[in-house]
Amino acid sequence: MQVSTNQFYASANASMSRLTEQADKLQTQISTTKRLQAPSDDVVAYRQLQLISRANADDAAYAGSITMAKALLDQGDTTLGSITTQIQRAQELAVNANNETLSDSDRKAIAAELKGIVQTLTQLANTQDARGNALFAGAQGGEPVTVNADGTVTLNDTGQPAAIPIGSHQSIVATETAQDVFGGIPTASGGMTDLFAVLTDFAAALDAGGSPTAAATSAGDALKAALDNVTNSRASVGARGARLTLVSNAMTDAGAARETQRSALEDTDVTTAITELQKTMTVLQATQASFTKLTQLSLFDYLR
Repeated sequence: MQVSTNQFYASANASMSRLTEQADKLQTQISTTKRLQAPSDDVVAYRQLQLISRANADDAAYAGSITMAKALLDQGDTTLGSITTQIQRAQELAVNANNETLSDSDRKAIAAELKGIVQTLTQLANTQDARGNALFAGAQGGEPVTVNADGTVTLNDTGQPAAIPIGSHQSIVATETAQDVFGGIPTASGGMTDLFAVLTDFAAALDAGGSPTAAATSAGDALKAALDNVTNSRASVGARGARLTLVSNAMTDAGAARETQRSALEDTDVTTAITELQKTMTVLQATQASFTKLTQLSLFDYLR
C-alpha cells in the first residue's frame, strides 16, 4: 500500500499534536493539582462535584445558623441562671418574712428588697440578644415586659419564637418566651398568674403590715412553681444545646466524607501524573526524532 507524502505529514502531525496536547494537559493537572479542568474532561464527575459544592454551600449557611442558635441558647441559659438566683433570694425573703416577731419596719425592708428583685427581673426579662432583639420575645418582637405608670409589671404575650433552620428539614427554637419563663404560675383559686404579680403582691402585703403568714405561705408556693418553670426552661435549653452539638458533629462528618469524595473525583494523583507525563514526553520526543529523520531521507536513501 502506497502512502502519499500528504498523508504521511498529516499522520505525523496529528500524532505529535495529540502527544503535545496530552503533555500539556498532564502539566496543567500537576501544576494546578486538579484532574478536571473543564466539564468535558469527565461529565459525570463534574456533575457530582457540582452537587458536592452545593451541599457544602448549604452546610456553610446552616453552620452559621447553628452558631447563632448556640449563642442564643448560651445567653438564654446564662440569663435563666440569673433569674434563678433572684427567685431563690425571693424564697429566702419569704421564709424570713413569715416570722411573727418581725416589726412592720422589718417587713417593709423585706418588701423594699422584693421590689428591687422585681426591677432586676424586669431587666432580665427584657434582655437583648446580640442581634438587638429581646431575648425572651416571641415572633411578634417588642419588649416582653412593660413597667406601668403605677409600678406594676405587665407580662406581654409576644407569640412563639420563629424556628431557626439548622439542616435539611431540620430547625430549632433557640429562645424561650417570657410567658414560658415568668408566667404559668397556678393560683389558689385555680387561675394563673406570673412571677411579677406574685412578688409585687407579696411586697404590697408586707408594706400593709399585719400578720405575714398567709401572704408568705402563698408567695412561697408560687415562688416554688416559678423556680420549677425556670428549671424546666434551663433543662430544655440544655437539651437543645446538646441537639445542636449532635447536628454540628454530623455536619462535620458529612463534610469530611464529601471532601474525600471530591478529592477522589477532582484532585490529581501527582505521582501517577508525573509518571504519565514522562512516558508521554518520551514518546513525543521519539516521534519528533523519527519524523525529523524520515523527512530528511532522499529518494536515493530509500533505494540504496
